[in-house]
Amino acid sequence: MNVILVIGAGYLTLVLLLYLMQNSMVFFPDRNVTIEPSAVGLSWEDARFETEDGKVLHGWYIPNEDSDVVFLFSHGNAGNISHRLGFIDLLHDKGISTFIYDYRGYGESEGSPTEMGLYKDIRAAWEYLTGELGYDGSQIILFGRSLGGAVSAHLAQHVNPGGLILESSFTSARDVASNIYPFIPSRIVRFEFATIDYLQNINTPLLVMHSRDDSIIPFHFGEKLYMAAPEPKHFVELRGGHNDNFMVSGELYFEELGRFISALD
Repeated sequence: MNVILVIGAGYLTLVLLLYLMQNSMVFFPDRNVTIEPSAVGLSWEDARFETEDGKVLHGWYIPNEDSDVVFLFSHGNAGNISHRLGFIDLLHDKGISTFIYDYRGYGESEGSPTEMGLYKDIRAAWEYLTGELGYDGSQIILFGRSLGGAVSAHLAQHVNPGGLILESSFTSARDVASNIYPFIPSRIVRFEFATIDYLQNINTPLLVMHSRDDSIIPFHFGEKLYMAAPEPKHFVELRGGHNDNFMVSGELYFEELGRFISALD
């Protein structure tokens, strides 16, 4: 009986710790922007814009004169925009303009990250693109990687983008928690990030990209997102891990992006 009580107490303690520490287990911001686009030879514009709740966010606009569209890029849960510069440089080489921004609490953006806050952040980025930079909504392709997929899909319910790209994303925060901690009740998860639900309400072409080798967000999450989404949609199986699939997949990755963009015309 004593052994059972000790095990029960340990389990309850673990559940309580997971409940209380969720913010630090979801968000891994880095405040130090270590490099700027000029370091890799890119022309760029520094962007400062404000959310509806008064947070000033930071982003970069990297235009390509050959591009009629722009990727509104929402990154994953760690680091900041400077850690995605290599990928942005590759997009530019392929003739794509990009606007990448940091969520609140990341890089030089004010505040602290929350789920509702991230939804406000991408809305502010969208309004900067359609306002300050003069893009029509149909010229904007929402691109979400990992956590950014949930953020992008959430916005896609409320605006009319030219398209939506989900790379290495997941169905919901609870599904991810259940996959990592199958012995923990999912109802303790305070976050939703319910990408699969948001897809029910979109009215835009969708591209889902996921690698079978992804050990962080397993392949079946990408499959479920694709199956749940309305047409028109397309699925691409990548190679490589969660953070390097665009490098390992090589030309396949960028060819599929090009096909998706061309099909939007």
